[in-house]
Amino acid sequence: MEVASLSAFRVRPEKFFEWFRPLTKTIIEAQPNPAHSALAEMAGIGKLNEIITQNIDGLHQKAGSKDVLEVHGTLNSLTCVSCYTTHNTDQFVEGFIQDGLIPHCTKCGSILKPDAILFEEQLPRRTWVAVEEAVRNCDLMLVAGSSLEVFPVARLPYDAITHGAKLIVVNNEPTYIDPRAEIVINLDVAEALPAIMDQMNK
Repeated sequence: MEVASLSAFRVRPEKFFEWFRPLTKTIIEAQPNPAHSALAEMAGIGKLNEIITQNIDGLHQKAGSKDVLEVHGTLNSLTCVSCYTTHNTDQFVEGFIQDGLIPHCTKCGSILKPDAILFEEQLPRRTWVAVEEAVRNCDLMLVAGSSLEVFPVARLPYDAITHGAKLIVVNNEPTYIDPRAEIVINLDVAEALPAIMDQMNK
């Protein structure tokens, strides 16, 4: 809360960037794991319509997924705090990682804020509307690698069931929705999802 909240960013954005700088290189260099790839393959053969993710790392897109709803935003873009111009992150990454240069708007010179959702920020409205529509219309929801402890995303499996969908949960640990699921697999998603994909190919 001291550095990753909206109010803290507004008061001392340099403190946020100082905290975030060591994480940036790790996130930028991260590569999709077998779970990301399996989900992209499922989408590629028409078995998966949308991916709803709380992750901000863009790894689903790196793996080849197209329809990704990022409810906690993304690190792939930044928005000016003054003129609200959106910029691609790529043009600022090298200077930020190597020299700690805080990104500034090329249009008005104000500080740019990453489009990841901070504490105290609302979820992106347009994305959330698309999420709710996807949940209403799905006939099967696959929950993969989520503890389902962060709301409002945690309620989505319950909403899907309420609208008549079946539920599969793949997670290392139990979740609150397990008793309502058709199938619960307590394995690492990087192991379980490729195995599911293999069965689809048979």
